[in-house]
Amino acid sequence: MSLEFFIVTFVKIALLLFVLLTACAYSTYMERKILAYLQNRVGPSYAGPFGLLQPLADGLKLIFKEDIVPDRVERITFALAPVVSFIPAMLVFAVIPFSSEFDLFGLLPSATEGVISDLSIGVLFIFAVTSLGVYGLVLAGWSSGSKYSLLGGIRSSAQMISYEVGYGLSIVGVVLVANTLSLTEIVSLQSGSLFNWYIFKQPLGFMIYIVCGIAETNRAPFDLAEAESELVAGYHTEYSSMRFSMFFISEYANMLAVSAVAVTLFFGGWAGPFLPPIFWFLIKILAFMFVYIWLRATFPRFRYDQLMNFGWKVLFPLALFNIMLTAAWELYKNS
Repeated sequence: MSLEFFIVTFVKIALLLFVLLTACAYSTYMERKILAYLQNRVGPSYAGPFGLLQPLADGLKLIFKEDIVPDRVERITFALAPVVSFIPAMLVFAVIPFSSEFDLFGLLPSATEGVISDLSIGVLFIFAVTSLGVYGLVLAGWSSGSKYSLLGGIRSSAQMISYEVGYGLSIVGVVLVANTLSLTEIVSLQSGSLFNWYIFKQPLGFMIYIVCGIAETNRAPFDLAEAESELVAGYHTEYSSMRFSMFFISEYANMLAVSAVAVTLFFGGWAGPFLPPIFWFLIKILAFMFVYIWLRATFPRFRYDQLMNFGWKVLFPLALFNIMLTAAWELYKNS
């Protein structure tokens, strides 16, 4: 490994972390503004022009808040749970191609790939990493010494198990069509034309993926793990200050990760005309983030039995049907 490789990789990681953390912060601003418009309110408007400094104000407030640790918690697990939730949300972006080759306006010594690690098994890496995030929620619920937190942790684990199955199976159709597990190759196969996008070849797989993705990130209408009307705040009821904010950042990072994977697998990744590739990638992610927020403003929360029934009795059979249909078509086409 050359020194140039390490420098370029370090620059890419630093840039990605900066953009990702900034995006997580401003996703809160985006959500509050869009919800305000949809509900005929104003939203953040005092901190800076148009309220643009509101995420900074929220961050400073959380930093200076007292970190309260209740007496009945299991202290080590209580402290580790936010970190366990936070790290997997960030690791997903290590294998997602966000651009074609670039040289950062001539600042890098040579052109480099627009991905930190181009794994040949990138899809499997995403499965492995995303399934780890629920451990943070379960540990937070168990270690808090609160029945509300414990119920939220149990709900999140049951929800993750139920929807992880449909989530994984929905992507199998894309793998069958692309005949590769590399995310970079999947994007390259979709470049050249809008009709090469796998959304046109896997519409059912995409619908299953997006529903399971929303459920996996515990977002409305699947936010049963932190249902305010039932569980106060669910698994993070007893958290405050920066530990609470780490759960918050993890939630938005997971939303961005689900959006980025959807863009990569179904909407051509960074491919697009006229604009630089990175802009197309960001525009597509913003569109998915808008859908997340729109759904929160539109749909009421599921009942818990409805949540479980929908995952196992509707999405799971549909995902299996999609795999069989795709496999039969690919076999017929190749024969």
